[in-house]
Amino acid sequence: MSRIKDFKVTHEAVNPQDTFSAGDTVTGTVTFTLTKETKVKSLLVKLKGDANVHWTEGSGDDKISRLSLNSHRGKWEYLASSISTVSFFSFTYKCICGLLLFYRDFPSSFKGEYGKIVYILEAKMSRSWRMASNAQKELKFVSKSFSLPGQCPQSGSVDKNVGVFSKEKVRMSATIDKNICSPGDTLFVVATISNSSSKTMRAKFNLLQTAVYRASGSTTSSEISLCKMAGDNIPLNSEETVSCQLKVPDDAIYTLHNCEILSVDYCVKVYLDISFAIDPEVVFPLNIVPSGFANLHPGQAMGPYPAGALNPTSGYNQWPQQPAPYGYPNAAFPPVPYQAPTAPPMFQQGEQPPNYMPLSLPSHDTVGRTGSDDAELQKEHK
Repeated sequence: MSRIKDFKVTHEAVNPQDTFSAGDTVTGTVTFTLTKETKVKSLLVKLKGDANVHWTEGSGDDKISRLSLNSHRGKWEYLASSISTVSFFSFTYKCICGLLLFYRDFPSSFKGEYGKIVYILEAKMSRSWRMASNAQKELKFVSKSFSLPGQCPQSGSVDKNVGVFSKEKVRMSATIDKNICSPGDTLFVVATISNSSSKTMRAKFNLLQTAVYRASGSTTSSEISLCKMAGDNIPLNSEETVSCQLKVPDDAIYTLHNCEILSVDYCVKVYLDISFAIDPEVVFPLNIVPSGFANLHPGQAMGPYPAGALNPTSGYNQWPQQPAPYGYPNAAFPPVPYQAPTAPPMFQQGEQPPNYMPLSLPSHDTVGRTGSDDAELQKEHK
């Protein structure tokens, strides 16, 4: 029977969302109960990240498996805090970890159909001639490094001939109020349809998330509909204006472009559902970023550190009751002041993370660290 009971690792939240970003520190707590006096070889606490994608192609003898691990995985895992060669008496212990620092901007946490990006706070207690005790706690990391084009409305149009032997034509013009938004925001979309055909049709609106996975020189993708709406039937030989509101889910992850093996993009697709015809569509690219980041100047890169107290609302949700079909008044998009980042970069590119504070030991440790113990600890880390 193991002498170590209830071996757990926890962390302190740094914000109400319980997320971490570049420059944040993780304060962890390792707790365990010993039923007998025990000599611990090492107690290692580390923060690690892992990105991987995997899918299969073909079937039977032609089945091919595609697998890729992020090439930066080794840089994501580093020794944070440790103790070694300590005797503990029968007791319930609580060890406070030193500061584990997210020392640069990593990709945001993500779990998709063919891949994932995860961050783990892990504690490992090793004893001679015994199996190690392990505990893990998954953390949610949010990247705040974005290069944004600047907030602005978008518009587009499409024409399509739908008659087989006649010149029946359909024209659709669509406008969306923004190209940058945050989880929880509402998107306002207007479409004007001129139906000069003998067919009835419906305008439909779809907020889509597309994840692209890369491995072994191949790519695959998955698409998820986050919000979908449809208008009424548009009769033949008529012109109609249809508007809708699409809500971005509160748990939508941010646009992800800083990972080599997977990326996440968003778009709003406005299309006409026409029976027995290829649907004409207008696609608007969309960036989903943290609240307040939509207020950046055009072309301004944000990150890896947040810009302090940014305006928490996007400022673009006040939509007129009778919107114009082809554009929007300038008053609906007031300029928002931008506050520059206040935190200087903590590390230059290529620098290693700093040394970390040791674990806060209980008063029962009786043996100090030796050179051989350090070697063993590095071996554990590898």
